[in-house]
Amino acid sequence: MAGTGADPVPSSSSPLSRAERFVWLTARVLEQRRFAYHFLGGDADAVEVALNAYLRNDGGYGHALEPDLRGPVSQPLHTAHALRVLDSIGRCSGLRMERMCRYFTEVSTREGALPAVHPAQHGYPAAPFVPVLDDPPGSLLSTGPVVGLLHRNQVWHAWLFRATDFCWAAVEALTDSHPYEIEAAVAFLDGVPDRVRAEVAADRLGRLVRERGLAVLDPDRIGEYRVSEGYAPGEHHFPYDYARTPRSLARRWFTEEEIERSLDRLEAAQREDGGWPVTWRQWAPGTALEARPIVTIEALRTLRAYGRVVG
Repeated sequence: MAGTGADPVPSSSSPLSRAERFVWLTARVLEQRRFAYHFLGGDADAVEVALNAYLRNDGGYGHALEPDLRGPVSQPLHTAHALRVLDSIGRCSGLRMERMCRYFTEVSTREGALPAVHPAQHGYPAAPFVPVLDDPPGSLLSTGPVVGLLHRNQVWHAWLFRATDFCWAAVEALTDSHPYEIEAAVAFLDGVPDRVRAEVAADRLGRLVRERGLAVLDPDRIGEYRVSEGYAPGEHHFPYDYARTPRSLARRWFTEEEIERSLDRLEAAQREDGGWPVTWRQWAPGTALEARPIVTIEALRTLRAYGRVVG
């Protein structure tokens, strides 16, 4: 079924129609329901029910919600993923947020930040690029997006005070970085209440991104851009990776032409099977299969946010 109610039926050759077939063919129940919610008039309750299957008794989320960490245990990255899903369906309120913040408090490091991977992951498979340490440091990569989304949804909890201070210190200390860390910083800055300070920090990061060549500004010359250390071959990042919507502070970093070229490239990246590719290092067959529907949904949401017709 291509739609519900009075929703328009996408063209059989449209990006949306091709992606829909890919999702029904390959996706987990959660991504199927997310796709239905965002593009087919589906219900938010159905998304939340599917997400609850990953919820643990400690208030965190586990069971490989973020595909690169396997096993049942709660992890900050899984829980951050759950928070993004809840934000996308307008459900960041109430007891679920209280329980989530309690989990963040329990797993935080001494500085009040979230580790990239909690030691509970020991004994379960994990991607080689996310090492499991016995005493991991706080990470802007895991903390920034969480703090930004909680602030944007006006969720208030004691944990947020120290975590916000950690993120400010980490963002303002960045003199060199890599794309995923910059994206985490943007997610923090897009949601934090001090807008003046956020704009100043974002402007500096934008200069850093351009000076270090951390965004491919001309896809026709992609071979001239370096890939960050530890990334997979060809794992480039583009303006839309930093500015997922025109409302992001990172949108100011790029000209209209640069944005449009990157969106053209994103449209063209849709594979013949209807899904978008995973660009980071793939280490197990199942993880790539689970990740591609997630990437596909986000690609369509980004294109639509910029006014591109997807179906």
